Amino acid sequence: MKEKVEQFAPMWEVSPIWATLTEEERARVAEQVEVVHYAKNQVIHNDGDASQYVWMLLKGKVRIYKEGTGQRQQIIRLLKPYDIFGYRACTVNEPYNSSASALEACTVYRMTRDFFNELIRENGTFCYEVMLMMAKDLAFSEIQTVNLTQKHIRGRLAESLLLLLKNYGFEEDGETLAMLLPREDLANMSNMTTSNAIRTLSQFAQEGLVGIDGKHVKILNEKALEKISRLG
Repeated sequence: MKEKVEQFAPMWEVSPIWATLTEEERARVAEQVEVVHYAKNQVIHNDGDASQYVWMLLKGKVRIYKEGTGQRQQIIRLLKPYDIFGYRACTVNEPYNSSASALEACTVYRMTRDFFNELIRENGTFCYEVMLMMAKDLAFSEIQTVNLTQKHIRGRLAESLLLLLKNYGFEEDGETLAMLLPREDLANMSNMTTSNAIRTLSQFAQEGLVGIDGKHVKILNEKALEKISRLG
């Protein structure tokens, strides 16, 4: 469902990348960009789809993932508001190499691939910011590859919990993660089976590192989790 752009903050007010645009470019963006809503679990794009759009998340949470053997998903990234996605495939005019879906009801800004690439060609500073963003995403992917392939189960789960904390922070109580992540998604994020994720999370709870209340997870000993993640 589309909605008028005027009801949301302009891109250049909420993201430094878009702040590099000139007044003329901002006017064109205001004409071109769309606001689109996605329901919980709705697919935004599939792995292998022809690249058509670049998105910036405004509200909600989005998962980026790859399908593995047996239709098992490997969650590559969890996005927070003002993160940009789909841009790499659009920049090089290739199909998307991963899938994106809404973890909860979300709202995005969406622009076409051709318009996004026009901005890259016309504005050198904007192009540089996109290059920096791509470099940071690549560095994160490289670190995640090492974490998910070389760390033991406890290290991987601790890493995932800390990443959730970094991305989404706490609820008002200062302990509960501001993220309701099903155990299956937590497992997919940590490259393990759901049963292993449940068992390891229960061990963390028994050790006083986390608290569990249904889908709610409290971080009770962040430093201990950092140590477990660091030692792998």
